[in-house]
Amino acid sequence: MSKTTLFPEMKNQMKTKELFEQAKGYAYDYIDHLEQMPVSPAASSLTEMKIFDEPMPAEHCEAEELLGLLHRYGSINTVAQTGGKYFGFVCGGSVPVSLAAKWLSDLWDQNSALFVLSPIAAKLEEVCEKWITELLALPRGTAAGFVSGSSTAIICAIAAARNELLRRQNWDVNVNGLFGAPPLRVVLSEQAHSSVFKALALLGLGKGRVELVPADEQGRISPEKLPALDRSTLLILQAGNVNSGAFDDFDQICKIANEAGAWVHVDGAFGLWAAASQRFHSLTRGMEKADSWSADAHKTLNTPYDCGVVLCKDRSALVGSMQATGSYIQYSESRDGMLYTPEMSRRARSIELWATLKYLGASGIRELMDSLCENARYFAEKLSENGFAVKNDVVFNQILLQCETAEKTTATLKHIQAGGECWCGGATWHNEPVIRISVSSWQTTKEDIDDCVEVFKECRAMADATA
Repeated sequence: MSKTTLFPEMKNQMKTKELFEQAKGYAYDYIDHLEQMPVSPAASSLTEMKIFDEPMPAEHCEAEELLGLLHRYGSINTVAQTGGKYFGFVCGGSVPVSLAAKWLSDLWDQNSALFVLSPIAAKLEEVCEKWITELLALPRGTAAGFVSGSSTAIICAIAAARNELLRRQNWDVNVNGLFGAPPLRVVLSEQAHSSVFKALALLGLGKGRVELVPADEQGRISPEKLPALDRSTLLILQAGNVNSGAFDDFDQICKIANEAGAWVHVDGAFGLWAAASQRFHSLTRGMEKADSWSADAHKTLNTPYDCGVVLCKDRSALVGSMQATGSYIQYSESRDGMLYTPEMSRRARSIELWATLKYLGASGIRELMDSLCENARYFAEKLSENGFAVKNDVVFNQILLQCETAEKTTATLKHIQAGGECWCGGATWHNEPVIRISVSSWQTTKEDIDDCVEVFKECRAMADATA
């Protein structure tokens, strides 16, 4: 359709707001049915997505028809991870006010690269940086970059570490690249997260060149098995093992690393927020002695997707690794967010993060963390009482579960995932299959957990029947 007919129609849509009212109605309908809908889509629902398989339209369609199509065939094919019975992949729920703030900011449609592009996004990034630093008791002046997730945050942190470690050896990566650069060492746990190895590969440090340190039975790096560290070493630790939830001994290990002049990064995708809890902050004792940290706010903090955070004690190291120049770029005396992230164009995720932090406050965040951990322990106790073997110390929000045999464990998980009443994932732990439960949503109640325990029992019985 030509500009003369289509553009006035879109202007009228903005004026009448009927489309937005329609979308709001669909959103409310989704909320109303969230607790009753399957946690994962039924097979019959998945087949209905074939309606989206069509040639690229030659002409525009009616806007109301488009939204109706999306709600009719899209809503039923979502995963209800914002509900109370989703326990897979450490996906948090959404604090309602932060979701509402995201709706408003979506309408603003701000690009948060520069202050001149969005003063409000820049201001709230500045506030969030200060609040998170205080909340996690990190060194004053710690810099924060707001990215899509902790995978990107890890890339940013390791880039800052790489450049700074080489700068100390009189090598400028931004000018000279990596060809001919002095060698760097990367030391990390044999159970480091896959995103760490991906970041090392992307940044030219080579995931095959790392020095792997054995982990103990809970997945913690063994301090006594650390190799000698030096000023050319990047040491990567974990605040929350991806399977067991275990935390490395930051206090002891960081002391060793600091004395050697090594750079320490803490991968804390879901566990970093334990520092905000009165009951569980001891898990992160000594974490402030590190040089950089990465976290997801959309996991245990329950900010809507997507919201990752990179934190770096040396502001100049982070900015230097993310550097960008151009005569058209208009930097300001205020915060310019693109200095701290790989992206220039970037949505204003600081808005819903600010809403989450302000609404909950320090006391609300403590309550949230404590609630997740208490629910995880309750879940583990109930499963143990019903004959399931809990294979890890439940120190935070993660539970690893087994049945009597590997075959029954695998079959039970398959039935749980197919049933749709709750959802959790699987993993391999000490070379054996386990059911992996991540308690990450504020929506989860003891009643939800009791219901899920019954589901687990029924699915184990089904596995027995088909053995």
